[in-house]
Amino acid sequence: MIIVGAGIVGVSTGIWLRRFSDAEVTIIDRLPPGEGTSHGNAGVIAACSVAPVTAPGLIRKAPGMLMNPDFPLFMRWGYFPRLAPWLMKYLSNANDADTRRISKGLTTIVGDSVDQHKAMVAETDAAEWVQDCDYSFAYKDRAAFEGDAYTWGLRREAGFEPMLREGREAREYEPNLSPDVGLLATMQDHAFIRDPGGYVKSLAGVFEALGGEVVRAEIKDFELTDDKITGVLTDRGRKECDRAVLATGVWSKPMMKKLGLSIPIETERGYHIIWKDATGGPSHPIMVASGKFVATPMAAGLRCAGVVEFGGLEAGPSKPALELLRKQAKAAFPNLKASEEVEWLGHRPAPSDSLPLIGEVRATGVYTAFGHHHIGLTGGAKTGRIVAGLVANQPTNTDIGAFDPMRFA
Repeated sequence: MIIVGAGIVGVSTGIWLRRFSDAEVTIIDRLPPGEGTSHGNAGVIAACSVAPVTAPGLIRKAPGMLMNPDFPLFMRWGYFPRLAPWLMKYLSNANDADTRRISKGLTTIVGDSVDQHKAMVAETDAAEWVQDCDYSFAYKDRAAFEGDAYTWGLRREAGFEPMLREGREAREYEPNLSPDVGLLATMQDHAFIRDPGGYVKSLAGVFEALGGEVVRAEIKDFELTDDKITGVLTDRGRKECDRAVLATGVWSKPMMKKLGLSIPIETERGYHIIWKDATGGPSHPIMVASGKFVATPMAAGLRCAGVVEFGGLEAGPSKPALELLRKQAKAAFPNLKASEEVEWLGHRPAPSDSLPLIGEVRATGVYTAFGHHHIGLTGGAKTGRIVAGLVANQPTNTDIGAFDPMRFA
């Protein structure tokens, strides 16, 4: 059994596979565990993240967002001709019916995510990385909060009701917030990871302790005989297998083409800045609504993660995107000080319908576990458990029809 990808989804799948069966399991990735996209997220196990970006009204608002230098949406215009077919499919979901359909699917993967992560790490060294917390959304005032009523309605339907704090009460709860923040909508019973990259490395250690193997190599192709997988070809030679899991995020697209499927998935380039040894930041994860970024206190310091940029996999970091993130973070936390700032760019895998691909491709023995858009860390533990159950023929009570990889055939 081979798992392609050593991020949160691939490593979680490996752990559950070793627990469900005595099959030999090897994880293969060109990078060490936790050094790709899984390293760079905001670290929140965001169980309430059930609303897709493609809400009703996005088509009308998008041009203004792109033209506004203070809105965290950027386009590398030279890439636009390649992006356009995907973008049309993506925006076609910006209506009420599709948004509710997608939200229902996301709830399946993230709604119980805190419990899923805790079950995966119970009685292991990886448990130390998972910390219970509140998760707050910061708004200028009640009017700004009510402007997000549609999204909060989806969260409420999924069972998530916020606690509201306004004015002095909000600043007493988080004294380092800017006076411009007049309302906090706080979700309880959430959690965050103190170092996402360190967490995945620790999980890889759990996987190896269970008898799994991690190999550094780059996957080049699947080998199929009579439409059944018999091996994978890597830059270090052929590896025999009768089943494989593809969990390489946006890099899964060319591998799916080798299976005859063209998947409408794009990279949504995301950024973070770590203020090392920070003071003057928040005590718990906060989504700053005006800047669309999340500030999370981590082991290394304060990580602020956000920005949406379209520009493909090859271009380097955008200085305007990083400068906007820096500007917005300092506006939200005016007392923020640090010994050093560390910048990062990564690639969120964004399917055109915002739902991950989870399931078997035809009857090839190749299973997909990628395309989690903004919920990779949050949904990684449960996705791994579902996919491991599929591979090991363990029954599941989860309806995964919405994630069928053949929906794009």
